[in-house]
Amino acid sequence: MRICASLELVGAGKSFYTKLLILRNRLIGIEQYVIDPDREYGALCESVNGILLKLGPSSDTYINVFDIRQESIEEESGYLANKISKLIGFFNLIFGNLDEEEKAILEEKLIELYYKKGITFDDNTLYKKEENKVILKPIFKDTYDMPILEEFYELLGQEERTKKFQIKLIPFVKGSLKFFNHYTNIELTSPLIVADVYELGEENLKYGMYLFIELFWDKIKKDRKQRKAIYLDEIWRLIGVTSNKDVASFIYKIFKTIRKYGGSSVAITQDISDLFSLDNGAYGKSILNNSEMKTFFSLEEENIKVLEQYTNLSDKEKVEIKSLKRGECLMFIGGEHILTKIEAADFEEKIIQGRQQSE
Repeated sequence: MRICASLELVGAGKSFYTKLLILRNRLIGIEQYVIDPDREYGALCESVNGILLKLGPSSDTYINVFDIRQESIEEESGYLANKISKLIGFFNLIFGNLDEEEKAILEEKLIELYYKKGITFDDNTLYKKEENKVILKPIFKDTYDMPILEEFYELLGQEERTKKFQIKLIPFVKGSLKFFNHYTNIELTSPLIVADVYELGEENLKYGMYLFIELFWDKIKKDRKQRKAIYLDEIWRLIGVTSNKDVASFIYKIFKTIRKYGGSSVAITQDISDLFSLDNGAYGKSILNNSEMKTFFSLEEENIKVLEQYTNLSDKEKVEIKSLKRGECLMFIGGEHILTKIEAADFEEKIIQGRQQSE
């Protein structure tokens, strides 16, 4: 099966179809990374020998939000500049609706934080220097050379103008979300990795989703020759009204540029209207327009009205998409609109459905 450059999935039947994609792509050797906010893909992951990562109060999986990875470099900026832009988006999720002055203050503090670790806008500062040792090849700094959240928390508490930010970080450093305050302790060594963020709860899912997406994005960029795919379930959490423009821009960038890294991105949502709830739908529309293939399962009238604002649905298709049975869908592939029935082989259905019954 050929993976398209990007894909939209909405409506009833999306879970089975997504699992079928993951299973088939696993069989042909495509590396896959799955963001799983609803604990839907863990059983499938284990049945095909993938790695299941969990982030939450009961897990022992940690990701340091301040990690700068060697593969994280972007063409248009250096390591630290690129990382700061992503951190502004992440902390905007926590602090909420930052204005330009507040963003500038946070950037100043982030620069100071990394400077204390010997990391500046000079990319050479990301490489270790060991005295009295001959190093044949430069060694890139790892998570233990980076700051952690508690150090940022303490830095923010040193000035009156940033104490309001420090207060909002208390749960992440000393409270129920303190598992964010750790060095990274995972390695991505499997061709299928599922990131389970279910334990974070409804209000905090977006933080875990963002951390894993950034981690997976760096992994995707590492080898352009290796085919890979990333699945972003319930993507509206990061491009909808509960998110912000900095984060949404990062997600859109993945969809826009992943092809040049040999990858595909799959956006999944249950409710179409959620995709278009931020900035008058600008980011949802951009991702929709950058999707080579769009797959729609049965939709309610309200979602059909939203969809027709952003696609060229005919009157006939509006009737068809409302009356689709489970497993039937309407696919947009380029300029073609194709009514399709999703079918799995017996062994595929056994793997998928057999596990679903126990979920």
